[in-house]
Amino acid sequence: MHPKSRAALGFFAAGLLTVIAAPAVQADETCNSPYMSGLIKGQEDFVHVWTLGVEGLGDGSDKLVTVDANPASKHYGKVIDSVSVGGRGEAHHMGFTDDRKYLWAGGLDDSRIFVFDVGTNPAKPRLVRTITDLPAKSGLVGPHTFYALPGRMLIGTLSNTKDKGGVTGLAVYNNKGDFVAKYDMPTATIDGVKGDGYGYDVALNPAKNALLTSSFAGWNNYMRALGEVIGDPQAMAQFGGTMVLWNHKTMEPSQIFAVPGAPLEIRWAPAPDKNWAITATALTSKLWLIKQDAAGSWQAKEVGTIGDPSKVPLPVDISITADARGLWVNTFMDGTTRYFDLTNPEAPRQTYQRHTGSQVNMVSQSWDGKRVYLTSSLLSLWDKSGDDNEQFLRAFNWDGRELTPAFEVDFTKEKLGRPHHMKFTAKPAGRLALAQANSEAP
Repeated sequence: MHPKSRAALGFFAAGLLTVIAAPAVQADETCNSPYMSGLIKGQEDFVHVWTLGVEGLGDGSDKLVTVDANPASKHYGKVIDSVSVGGRGEAHHMGFTDDRKYLWAGGLDDSRIFVFDVGTNPAKPRLVRTITDLPAKSGLVGPHTFYALPGRMLIGTLSNTKDKGGVTGLAVYNNKGDFVAKYDMPTATIDGVKGDGYGYDVALNPAKNALLTSSFAGWNNYMRALGEVIGDPQAMAQFGGTMVLWNHKTMEPSQIFAVPGAPLEIRWAPAPDKNWAITATALTSKLWLIKQDAAGSWQAKEVGTIGDPSKVPLPVDISITADARGLWVNTFMDGTTRYFDLTNPEAPRQTYQRHTGSQVNMVSQSWDGKRVYLTSSLLSLWDKSGDDNEQFLRAFNWDGRELTPAFEVDFTKEKLGRPHHMKFTAKPAGRLALAQANSEAP
């Protein structure tokens, strides 16, 4: 049997098993894989921030920064730990393994992958493994999305070793850090839509056996100054404009959707009675809905507008509420956080907005929707300069009407770097009780 066929068969078996055995989708962050265990059902204790190193600032290294996020703690809102990885590789995104004990984090420039133990003591993560063979094993570079599968990690990438362009693929590793398989993003035409081969985010709906991927740009664009990219018509033509629907069991692309303007983060509706997904396009400032029609055929449809597209607000991260009735959207260029009512996903309505920084990128919310966290950095060469180069983690309380500041960490002042992606963890129940009894530091 061909190695790729064998890998695909194993992927099919794992996927089939979890479609049957996976618990109801419930998670502490609404963007996590439905295959994760050990979920936080109450207050998160820590926010882990994957942070880009800045030359001359602290040790200048990319690092995992841990912030105490429990209001009952005497260290609330403070940095309690950081783990440097020795170098700057354009730290970007992270993802938990299925058992939630380990956090995988990647660099978009050097393509190194770092595995942190966050299960043993979430207050003090440990770097336990560094994976360096992604380019050699797969021909792919720029690991972006880390998505838990049973015993494995599905990695969405942005580029390739051949020309550093946007044509890329998906890589699969087992939880031990061994390469398993590669799947190319489609460039052929499927049902009248030609694939562009670009990649970005990954999101799965096990009930529908539906894996969605989105598209952005290759190394040649994201590791170039934003002003240069905008001023270069050839570079501006090198952004993705498709989404792909994959058969998760076979890992074959079954449908391609034309979604112009670089569709980024994908969020499946977490509510168990809903089977649709939503994304935002960075360059055209639109919301798109991916949903089955009355005949059961999947369709991608533009359903909303974010800000004034003519001013290119640049929608970046989005976060859907646990009941799928609301959506947070951050726009980088105007530093605005918006909330959309998704009661009717066919017609999202903006009901709230707040200027949250000179630049704002990632947004994460607690499962109960009462706490919202924001970070500032997009890419090292795309962040703003001068006074607009704010680098922060900002936490807010949300009462359904207004965001109220809870705490803030100034990453420049703390000499930590540029904060990007966030993940939550909590203390094990027994350790929490012991800590409370002894009034010890976390």
